[in-house]
Amino acid sequence: MSSDPWGRVDETGTVYVRTADGEKVVGSWQAGSPEEALAYFERKYEGLVVEIGLLEKRVKTTDLSAKDAQTAIDHLREQVDAHHAVGDLDALRARLDKLVSLVEKRREERKVQRAKQSDEARAAKEALVAEAEELAQSDQWRSAGERLRSLVDTWKGLPRLDRKSDDELWHRFSHARSAFSKRRKQHFAQLDAQREEARRTKERLVAEAEALSNSTDWGPTAARYRDLMSEWKAAGRAQREHEDDLWNRFRGAQDVFFAARSSVFAERDAEQAENLKLKEELAEEAEKLLPVTDLKAARAAFRSVNERWEAIGHVPRDARPKVEGRMHAVERALQEAEEAEWRRTNPEARARAEGLTGQLQAAVDKLKGQIEQARAQGNNAKADKLERELEGRQALLDQALKGLHEFGG
Repeated sequence: MSSDPWGRVDETGTVYVRTADGEKVVGSWQAGSPEEALAYFERKYEGLVVEIGLLEKRVKTTDLSAKDAQTAIDHLREQVDAHHAVGDLDALRARLDKLVSLVEKRREERKVQRAKQSDEARAAKEALVAEAEELAQSDQWRSAGERLRSLVDTWKGLPRLDRKSDDELWHRFSHARSAFSKRRKQHFAQLDAQREEARRTKERLVAEAEALSNSTDWGPTAARYRDLMSEWKAAGRAQREHEDDLWNRFRGAQDVFFAARSSVFAERDAEQAENLKLKEELAEEAEKLLPVTDLKAARAAFRSVNERWEAIGHVPRDARPKVEGRMHAVERALQEAEEAEWRRTNPEARARAEGLTGQLQAAVDKLKGQIEQARAQGNNAKADKLERELEGRQALLDQALKGLHEFGG
Protein backbone atom coordinates (compact mmCIF):
# COMPACT_ATOMS: atom_id res chain seq x y z
CA MET A 1 0.00 0.00 0.00
CA SER A 2 1.35 3.46 -0.97
CA SER A 3 0.16 7.01 -0.11
CA ASP A 4 0.99 10.74 -0.27
CA PRO A 5 -0.70 13.78 1.36
CA TRP A 6 -3.46 13.85 -1.31
CA GLY A 7 -3.98 10.21 -2.20
CA ARG A 8 -3.28 6.52 -1.63
CA VAL A 9 -3.38 3.17 -3.36
CA ASP A 10 -4.85 0.15 -1.47
CA GLU A 11 -3.88 -3.46 -1.73
CA THR A 12 -6.34 -4.05 -4.57
CA GLY A 13 -4.74 -1.33 -6.74
CA THR A 14 -7.59 1.16 -6.24
CA VAL A 15 -6.38 4.78 -6.22
CA TYR A 16 -8.02 7.31 -3.90
CA VAL A 17 -7.81 11.10 -3.63
CA ARG A 18 -8.47 13.02 -0.43
CA THR A 19 -11.01 15.91 -0.60
CA ALA A 20 -12.95 18.01 1.87
CA ASP A 21 -15.84 15.59 1.37
CA GLY A 22 -13.71 12.58 2.10
CA GLU A 23 -11.87 10.12 -0.11
CA LYS A 24 -12.94 9.71 -3.70
CA VAL A 25 -12.00 6.86 -5.99
CA VAL A 26 -9.65 8.07 -8.72
CA GLY A 27 -9.31 4.80 -10.60
CA SER A 28 -7.74 1.35 -10.61
CA TRP A 29 -4.08 0.67 -11.30
CA GLN A 30 -2.84 -2.85 -12.16
CA ALA A 31 0.03 -2.10 -14.53
CA GLY A 32 2.77 -1.30 -12.03
CA SER A 33 3.69 -0.35 -8.53
CA PRO A 34 1.52 1.86 -6.30
CA GLU A 35 4.16 4.58 -6.51
CA GLU A 36 3.84 4.59 -10.29
CA ALA A 37 0.06 4.79 -9.94
CA LEU A 38 0.26 7.84 -7.70
CA ALA A 39 2.88 9.45 -9.92
CA TYR A 40 0.63 8.94 -12.98
CA PHE A 41 -2.42 10.57 -11.39
CA GLU A 42 -0.29 13.30 -9.84
CA ARG A 43 0.89 14.17 -13.38
CA LYS A 44 -2.73 14.39 -14.47
CA TYR A 45 -3.27 16.81 -11.56
CA GLU A 46 -0.30 18.91 -12.68
CA GLY A 47 -1.83 18.97 -16.17
CA LEU A 48 -5.02 20.42 -14.70
CA VAL A 49 -2.97 22.99 -12.76
CA VAL A 50 -1.25 24.06 -15.96
CA GLU A 51 -4.55 24.31 -17.90
CA ILE A 52 -6.22 26.34 -15.15
CA GLY A 53 -3.18 28.63 -14.96
CA LEU A 54 -3.29 29.22 -18.69
CA LEU A 55 -7.02 29.97 -18.58
CA GLU A 56 -6.51 32.43 -15.71
CA LYS A 57 -3.86 34.22 -17.76
CA ARG A 58 -6.11 34.35 -20.86
CA VAL A 59 -9.02 35.76 -18.84
CA LYS A 60 -6.82 38.42 -17.24
CA THR A 61 -4.71 39.47 -20.25
CA THR A 62 -6.77 38.88 -23.41
CA ASP A 63 -10.21 39.83 -24.71
CA LEU A 64 -11.50 36.29 -24.34
CA SER A 65 -15.28 36.46 -24.36
CA ALA A 66 -17.21 35.59 -21.20
CA LYS A 67 -19.02 32.84 -23.04
CA ASP A 68 -15.84 31.14 -24.23
CA ALA A 69 -14.23 31.59 -20.80
CA GLN A 70 -17.22 29.98 -19.06
CA THR A 71 -17.17 27.06 -21.48
CA ALA A 72 -13.48 26.50 -20.73
CA ILE A 73 -14.15 26.75 -16.96
CA ASP A 74 -17.01 24.23 -17.19
CA HIS A 75 -14.80 21.83 -19.16
CA LEU A 76 -12.04 22.03 -16.53
CA ARG A 77 -14.54 21.75 -13.69
CA GLU A 78 -15.87 18.51 -15.21
CA GLN A 79 -12.33 17.14 -15.19
CA VAL A 80 -11.74 18.24 -11.59
CA ASP A 81 -15.12 16.85 -10.46
CA ALA A 82 -14.37 13.52 -12.17
CA HIS A 83 -11.60 12.96 -9.57
CA HIS A 84 -9.23 11.44 -12.12
CA ALA A 85 -6.20 13.12 -10.61
CA VAL A 86 -4.37 13.13 -7.32
CA GLY A 87 -3.71 16.50 -5.73
CA ASP A 88 -5.48 19.39 -3.99
CA LEU A 89 -8.67 19.25 -6.11
CA ASP A 90 -10.47 21.54 -3.66
CA ALA A 91 -7.87 24.22 -4.35
CA LEU A 92 -8.50 23.79 -8.08
CA ARG A 93 -12.24 24.15 -7.50
CA ALA A 94 -11.60 27.32 -5.49
CA ARG A 95 -9.47 28.70 -8.30
CA LEU A 96 -12.20 27.88 -10.81
CA ASP A 97 -14.82 29.53 -8.57
CA LYS A 98 -12.65 32.62 -8.34
CA LEU A 99 -12.23 32.55 -12.09
CA VAL A 100 -16.00 32.38 -12.52
CA SER A 101 -16.34 35.49 -10.37
CA LEU A 102 -13.64 37.26 -12.39
CA VAL A 103 -15.35 36.32 -15.67
CA GLU A 104 -18.68 37.53 -14.35
CA LYS A 105 -17.06 40.79 -13.24
CA ARG A 106 -15.48 41.16 -16.65
CA ARG A 107 -18.86 40.40 -18.23
CA GLU A 108 -20.48 43.21 -16.24
CA GLU A 109 -17.61 45.60 -16.99
CA ARG A 110 -17.87 44.85 -20.69
CA LYS A 111 -21.63 45.19 -20.55
CA VAL A 112 -21.23 48.63 -18.97
CA GLN A 113 -18.49 49.48 -21.47
CA ARG A 114 -20.62 48.33 -24.38
CA ALA A 115 -23.54 50.38 -23.07
CA LYS A 116 -21.25 53.41 -22.74
CA GLN A 117 -19.81 52.82 -26.20
CA SER A 118 -23.31 52.40 -27.55
CA ASP A 119 -24.41 55.68 -25.96
CA GLU A 120 -21.32 57.42 -27.30
CA ALA A 121 -21.86 55.91 -30.75
CA ARG A 122 -25.51 56.95 -30.70
CA ALA A 123 -24.59 60.51 -29.70
CA ALA A 124 -21.86 60.61 -32.36
CA LYS A 125 -24.20 59.32 -35.06
CA GLU A 126 -26.97 61.71 -34.03
CA ALA A 127 -24.43 64.56 -34.26
CA LEU A 128 -23.38 63.33 -37.72
CA VAL A 129 -27.02 63.21 -38.82
CA ALA A 130 -27.70 66.73 -37.49
CA GLU A 131 -24.64 68.11 -39.30
CA ALA A 132 -25.55 66.26 -42.50
CA GLU A 133 -29.10 67.65 -42.40
CA GLU A 134 -27.70 71.16 -41.94
CA LEU A 135 -25.21 70.67 -44.78
CA ALA A 136 -28.04 69.46 -47.02
CA GLN A 137 -29.29 73.08 -47.15
CA SER A 138 -25.85 74.56 -47.92
CA ASP A 139 -24.95 76.27 -51.19
CA GLN A 140 -21.21 75.83 -50.55
CA TRP A 141 -21.15 72.93 -52.97
CA ARG A 142 -17.46 72.05 -52.80
CA SER A 143 -16.81 72.40 -49.07
CA ALA A 144 -20.18 70.91 -48.07
CA GLY A 145 -19.70 67.96 -50.45
CA GLU A 146 -16.22 67.26 -49.07
CA ARG A 147 -17.53 67.49 -45.50
CA LEU A 148 -20.36 65.05 -46.23
CA ARG A 149 -17.87 62.53 -47.66
CA SER A 150 -15.80 62.96 -44.50
CA LEU A 151 -18.89 62.31 -42.37
CA VAL A 152 -19.48 59.01 -44.21
CA ASP A 153 -15.94 57.87 -43.33
CA THR A 154 -16.53 58.88 -39.72
CA TRP A 155 -19.84 56.97 -39.67
CA LYS A 156 -18.15 53.80 -40.96
CA GLY A 157 -15.66 53.97 -38.11
CA LEU A 158 -18.37 54.02 -35.42
CA PRO A 159 -19.83 50.87 -33.78
CA ARG A 160 -23.26 49.68 -34.86
CA LEU A 161 -26.23 50.32 -32.61
CA ASP A 162 -29.24 48.09 -32.31
CA ARG A 163 -30.66 47.41 -35.78
CA LYS A 164 -33.74 49.64 -35.41
CA SER A 165 -31.86 52.68 -34.09
CA ASP A 166 -28.99 52.26 -36.52
CA ASP A 167 -31.32 51.92 -39.51
CA GLU A 168 -33.36 54.98 -38.52
CA LEU A 169 -30.29 57.19 -38.11
CA TRP A 170 -28.72 55.88 -41.31
CA HIS A 171 -31.95 56.60 -43.21
CA ARG A 172 -31.88 60.24 -42.05
CA PHE A 173 -28.18 60.52 -42.80
CA SER A 174 -28.57 59.01 -46.26
CA HIS A 175 -31.63 61.17 -46.99
CA ALA A 176 -29.67 64.34 -46.11
CA ARG A 177 -26.84 63.33 -48.47
CA SER A 178 -29.32 62.55 -51.25
CA ALA A 179 -31.10 65.89 -50.76
CA PHE A 180 -27.78 67.76 -51.01
CA SER A 181 -26.76 65.80 -54.11
CA LYS A 182 -30.12 66.52 -55.74
CA ARG A 183 -29.87 70.26 -55.02
CA ARG A 184 -26.27 70.36 -56.23
CA LYS A 185 -27.20 68.51 -59.40
CA GLN A 186 -30.07 70.94 -60.05
CA HIS A 187 -27.78 73.92 -59.35
CA PHE A 188 -25.11 72.80 -61.78
CA ALA A 189 -27.68 71.84 -64.40
CA GLN A 190 -29.10 75.36 -64.13
CA LEU A 191 -25.56 76.80 -64.14
CA ASP A 192 -24.76 74.80 -67.28
CA ALA A 193 -27.88 76.18 -68.95
CA GLN A 194 -26.93 79.73 -67.94
CA ARG A 195 -23.38 79.24 -69.21
CA GLU A 196 -24.65 77.86 -72.49
CA GLU A 197 -26.90 80.91 -72.85
CA ALA A 198 -23.92 83.14 -71.97
CA ARG A 199 -21.84 81.37 -74.62
CA ARG A 200 -24.45 82.00 -77.31
CA THR A 201 -24.78 85.66 -76.24
CA LYS A 202 -21.02 86.19 -76.20
CA GLU A 203 -20.57 84.54 -79.60
CA ARG A 204 -23.07 87.08 -80.97
CA LEU A 205 -21.18 89.92 -79.24
CA VAL A 206 -17.86 88.64 -80.60
CA ALA A 207 -19.27 88.47 -84.14
CA GLU A 208 -20.45 92.09 -83.92
CA ALA A 209 -17.18 93.25 -82.33
CA GLU A 210 -15.16 91.61 -85.10
CA ALA A 211 -17.41 93.13 -87.76
CA LEU A 212 -16.83 96.62 -86.25
CA SER A 213 -13.05 96.27 -85.88
CA ASN A 214 -12.27 97.94 -89.24
CA SER A 215 -14.81 100.77 -88.87
CA THR A 216 -13.59 104.36 -89.28
CA ASP A 217 -16.79 105.84 -87.88
CA TRP A 218 -14.86 106.56 -84.72
CA GLY A 219 -17.41 108.12 -82.37
CA PRO A 220 -20.46 105.87 -82.91
CA THR A 221 -18.29 102.74 -83.12
CA ALA A 222 -16.47 103.52 -79.86
CA ALA A 223 -19.86 104.11 -78.22
CA ARG A 224 -21.11 100.77 -79.57
CA TYR A 225 -18.05 99.00 -78.19
CA ARG A 226 -18.85 100.44 -74.76
CA ASP A 227 -22.39 99.08 -75.08
CA LEU A 228 -21.04 95.69 -76.17
CA MET A 229 -18.78 95.61 -73.10
CA SER A 230 -21.75 96.30 -70.84
CA GLU A 231 -23.69 93.49 -72.52
CA TRP A 232 -20.67 91.21 -72.14
CA LYS A 233 -20.48 91.80 -68.39
CA ALA A 234 -24.23 91.33 -68.01
CA ALA A 235 -24.16 88.01 -69.91
CA GLY A 236 -22.30 86.14 -67.13
CA ARG A 237 -19.59 83.54 -67.64
CA ALA A 238 -19.66 80.90 -70.35
CA GLN A 239 -18.18 77.41 -69.90
CA ARG A 240 -14.52 77.51 -68.91
CA GLU A 241 -13.36 75.91 -72.16
CA HIS A 242 -15.11 78.67 -74.18
CA GLU A 243 -14.79 81.76 -71.95
CA ASP A 244 -11.10 82.55 -72.51
CA ASP A 245 -11.24 82.04 -76.27
CA LEU A 246 -14.35 84.21 -76.63
CA TRP A 247 -12.82 86.95 -74.48
CA ASN A 248 -9.56 86.92 -76.46
CA ARG A 249 -11.50 87.31 -79.71
CA PHE A 250 -13.75 90.04 -78.28
CA ARG A 251 -10.85 91.99 -76.78
CA GLY A 252 -8.74 91.47 -79.90
CA ALA A 253 -11.44 93.01 -82.14
CA GLN A 254 -11.66 96.05 -79.84
CA ASP A 255 -7.87 96.40 -79.80
CA VAL A 256 -7.76 96.51 -83.61
CA PHE A 257 -10.36 99.30 -83.73
CA PHE A 258 -8.96 101.41 -80.89
CA ALA A 259 -5.38 101.06 -82.14
CA ALA A 260 -6.47 102.38 -85.55
CA ARG A 261 -8.46 105.18 -83.91
CA SER A 262 -5.53 106.16 -81.71
CA SER A 263 -3.26 106.33 -84.74
CA VAL A 264 -5.70 108.57 -86.64
CA PHE A 265 -6.33 110.74 -83.59
CA ALA A 266 -2.60 111.16 -83.02
CA GLU A 267 -2.20 112.47 -86.59
CA ARG A 268 -5.26 114.69 -86.19
CA ASP A 269 -4.01 116.05 -82.84
CA ALA A 270 -0.66 116.96 -84.38
CA GLU A 271 -2.40 118.70 -87.29
CA GLN A 272 -4.79 120.56 -84.99
CA ALA A 273 -1.90 121.68 -82.76
CA GLU A 274 -0.22 123.20 -85.83
CA ASN A 275 -3.54 124.83 -86.84
CA LEU A 276 -3.83 126.36 -83.37
CA LYS A 277 -0.38 127.89 -83.67
CA LEU A 278 -1.32 129.48 -87.03
CA LYS A 279 -4.62 130.86 -85.72
CA GLU A 280 -2.96 132.33 -82.63
CA GLU A 281 -0.57 134.18 -84.95
CA LEU A 282 -3.54 135.51 -86.99
CA ALA A 283 -5.39 136.55 -83.82
CA GLU A 284 -2.30 138.47 -82.74
CA GLU A 285 -2.14 140.13 -86.17
CA ALA A 286 -5.82 141.10 -85.93
CA GLU A 287 -5.41 142.52 -82.42
CA LYS A 288 -2.75 144.91 -83.73
CA LEU A 289 -5.52 146.63 -85.73
CA LEU A 290 -6.82 148.06 -82.47
CA PRO A 291 -7.44 150.74 -81.57
CA VAL A 292 -8.97 151.61 -84.97
CA THR A 293 -7.55 154.83 -86.44
CA ASP A 294 -8.31 154.19 -90.10
CA LEU A 295 -11.58 152.27 -90.30
CA LYS A 296 -11.39 151.50 -94.01
CA ALA A 297 -7.82 150.19 -93.82
CA ALA A 298 -8.59 148.22 -90.61
CA ARG A 299 -11.64 146.57 -92.22
CA ALA A 300 -9.62 145.57 -95.31
CA ALA A 301 -6.79 144.22 -93.16
CA PHE A 302 -9.25 142.24 -90.99
CA ARG A 303 -10.88 140.69 -94.11
CA SER A 304 -7.44 139.51 -95.20
CA VAL A 305 -6.76 138.00 -91.78
CA ASN A 306 -10.20 136.36 -91.68
CA GLU A 307 -9.79 134.78 -95.13
CA ARG A 308 -6.54 133.17 -94.03
CA TRP A 309 -8.23 132.16 -90.76
CA GLU A 310 -11.05 130.33 -92.57
CA ALA A 311 -8.54 128.46 -94.75
CA ILE A 312 -7.01 126.84 -91.65
CA GLY A 313 -8.59 123.62 -90.38
CA HIS A 314 -9.81 122.63 -86.91
CA VAL A 315 -7.95 123.32 -83.67
CA PRO A 316 -8.14 121.26 -80.44
CA ARG A 317 -11.59 121.58 -78.92
CA ASP A 318 -10.42 122.84 -75.51
CA ALA A 319 -8.36 125.63 -77.13
CA ARG A 320 -11.08 126.77 -79.58
CA PRO A 321 -13.09 129.19 -77.34
CA LYS A 322 -10.02 131.23 -76.35
CA VAL A 323 -8.52 131.74 -79.82
CA GLU A 324 -11.90 132.37 -81.48
CA GLY A 325 -12.81 134.79 -78.70
CA ARG A 326 -9.77 136.90 -79.55
CA MET A 327 -10.93 137.21 -83.20
CA HIS A 328 -14.52 137.94 -82.16
CA ALA A 329 -13.34 140.73 -79.87
CA VAL A 330 -11.52 142.42 -82.77
CA GLU A 331 -14.53 141.94 -85.03
CA ARG A 332 -16.88 143.48 -82.47
CA ALA A 333 -14.52 146.45 -82.06
CA LEU A 334 -14.57 147.00 -85.84
CA GLN A 335 -18.37 146.77 -85.92
CA GLU A 336 -18.67 149.24 -83.10
CA ALA A 337 -16.21 151.58 -84.89
CA GLU A 338 -18.38 151.41 -88.03
CA GLU A 339 -21.45 152.21 -85.99
CA ALA A 340 -19.69 155.17 -84.41
CA GLU A 341 -18.62 156.45 -87.84
CA TRP A 342 -22.16 156.12 -89.10
CA ARG A 343 -23.53 157.97 -86.12
CA ARG A 344 -20.91 160.70 -86.57
CA THR A 345 -21.91 161.29 -90.18
CA ASN A 346 -25.63 160.89 -89.56
CA PRO A 347 -27.35 164.20 -88.73
CA GLU A 348 -29.75 162.37 -86.46
CA ALA A 349 -26.87 160.86 -84.56
CA ARG A 350 -25.66 164.21 -83.22
CA ALA A 351 -28.40 164.22 -80.64
CA ARG A 352 -27.51 160.72 -79.49
CA ALA A 353 -23.73 161.10 -79.55
CA GLU A 354 -23.54 162.42 -76.06
CA GLY A 355 -25.82 159.68 -74.72
CA LEU A 356 -23.83 157.00 -76.59
CA THR A 357 -20.59 158.28 -75.13
CA GLY A 358 -22.09 157.94 -71.68
CA GLN A 359 -23.26 154.39 -72.39
CA LEU A 360 -19.84 153.37 -73.70
CA GLN A 361 -18.15 154.93 -70.72
CA ALA A 362 -20.53 153.00 -68.44
CA ALA A 363 -19.77 149.78 -70.37
CA VAL A 364 -16.02 150.36 -70.05
CA ASP A 365 -16.37 151.03 -66.33
CA LYS A 366 -18.47 147.90 -65.93
CA LEU A 367 -15.89 145.77 -67.78
CA LYS A 368 -13.12 147.14 -65.58
CA GLY A 369 -15.12 146.18 -62.51
CA GLN A 370 -15.71 142.67 -63.88
CA ILE A 371 -12.00 142.30 -64.68
CA GLU A 372 -11.08 143.28 -61.14
CA GLN A 373 -13.58 140.81 -59.73
CA ALA A 374 -12.32 137.95 -61.97
CA ARG A 375 -8.71 138.66 -60.95
CA ALA A 376 -9.72 138.68 -57.30
CA GLN A 377 -11.41 135.30 -57.75
CA GLY A 378 -8.33 133.91 -59.50
CA ASN A 379 -10.18 133.45 -62.81
CA ASN A 380 -7.38 134.79 -65.00
CA ALA A 381 -8.77 133.21 -68.16
CA LYS A 382 -12.03 135.14 -67.77
CA ALA A 383 -10.13 138.30 -66.89
CA ASP A 384 -7.94 137.97 -70.02
CA LYS A 385 -11.02 137.55 -72.18
CA LEU A 386 -12.73 140.56 -70.60
CA GLU A 387 -9.59 142.67 -71.08
CA ARG A 388 -9.58 141.89 -74.81
CA GLU A 389 -13.21 142.92 -74.93
CA LEU A 390 -12.34 146.05 -72.93
CA GLU A 391 -9.75 146.98 -75.52
CA GLY A 392 -12.44 146.97 -78.20
CA ARG A 393 -14.88 148.94 -76.04
CA GLN A 394 -12.20 151.42 -75.06
CA ALA A 395 -11.30 151.95 -78.72
CA LEU A 396 -14.98 152.49 -79.49
CA LEU A 397 -15.27 154.91 -76.59
CA ASP A 398 -12.20 156.80 -77.82
CA GLN A 399 -13.78 157.09 -81.26
CA ALA A 400 -17.11 158.15 -79.75
CA LEU A 401 -15.36 160.87 -77.75
CA LYS A 402 -13.55 161.93 -80.91
CA GLY A 403 -16.87 161.97 -82.80
CA LEU A 404 -18.49 163.92 -80.00
CA HIS A 405 -15.64 166.38 -80.22
CA GLU A 406 -16.22 166.60 -83.97
CA PHE A 407 -19.94 167.14 -83.35
CA GLY A 408 -18.97 169.88 -80.96
CA GLY A 409 -16.66 171.45 -83.61
